[in-house]
Amino acid sequence: MGYGNGIVSAQAKQPLVSFGVISDVQYADIPDGRSFHGVPRYYRHSLLVLQRAVKNWNEKKLKFAINFGDIVDGFCPKSQSLNATKKIVDEFSTFNGPVYHMIGNHCLYNLPRGKLLPLLNIPSHDGRAYYDFSPIPEFRFVVLDGYDISAIGWPEDHPKAIKAMNFLKEKNPNSEKNSPNGLVGPERRFLKFNGAVGEEQMAWLDRVLEDATKLNQKVVICCHLPLHPRATSDEALLWNYDEVMEIIHRYNCVKVCLAGHEHEGGYFVDSYGVHHRVFEAALECPPGTDAYGHIDLFDDRLLLSGTDRLKSQEMVFS
Repeated sequence: MGYGNGIVSAQAKQPLVSFGVISDVQYADIPDGRSFHGVPRYYRHSLLVLQRAVKNWNEKKLKFAINFGDIVDGFCPKSQSLNATKKIVDEFSTFNGPVYHMIGNHCLYNLPRGKLLPLLNIPSHDGRAYYDFSPIPEFRFVVLDGYDISAIGWPEDHPKAIKAMNFLKEKNPNSEKNSPNGLVGPERRFLKFNGAVGEEQMAWLDRVLEDATKLNQKVVICCHLPLHPRATSDEALLWNYDEVMEIIHRYNCVKVCLAGHEHEGGYFVDSYGVHHRVFEAALECPPGTDAYGHIDLFDDRLLLSGTDRLKSQEMVFS
């Protein structure tokens, strides 16, 4: 009997699927700079981080890769936006498998949705950038569009942009809408560089999770913006993270929420047992260091193996 059990446990150690992850490359062909808070940013080096990531993913023969947004930085000269975006997309395309992208605020500073979504190969109609995919029958990935309601990326007279501006006027008293001055706790999220998931997208999310439940699939939620205040700084949250989490918590199928945007990274397990992991940014790697990784998915856990700045983590499903 012992022999048979040995084979079973050896098989159990084989992941169901493995995929690459990276976030916030924020490339620009400009000298190094600093964030608003003075954290060094290495705009040209981030390209090298991405190149090393793709090489590593190819060596490991990973099935797919996910980029968590912000591939080009807001400081990229606008005349170079299109070429810089194409350059990074080309780097991703040297990966031997599909790459799933999502949009971040820095992407939208550079290009309007109409130009951006086709470049990122995001399946879209009406400019929406949310979708789902199922690389193996046991798992479903849901990619949210955190800038669905947003003051960036839509034309100024677009209903979604108007809605976002009205929302910011109501929630943030500062004339500079990227300033959280005077706002307290999670209310500090009401900033122009964040956004919200719209009603149509929320109804879609509800349908997808209902379908995943019927199919007995475990779900991984991916969004550029973090969805839990304990996993991130208050300034980095999705505007309506609470409404989105309310839908997610209605179902037992969602195991993990993955995000970028908050460059320092973060991790928290919420009271429903959902893991929230925010990835450290490729942009903030000093030359010679990295921030990318790969995830092995098992039936009962997710194992994140990171390099350098990107911390490794085992997330056991409850």
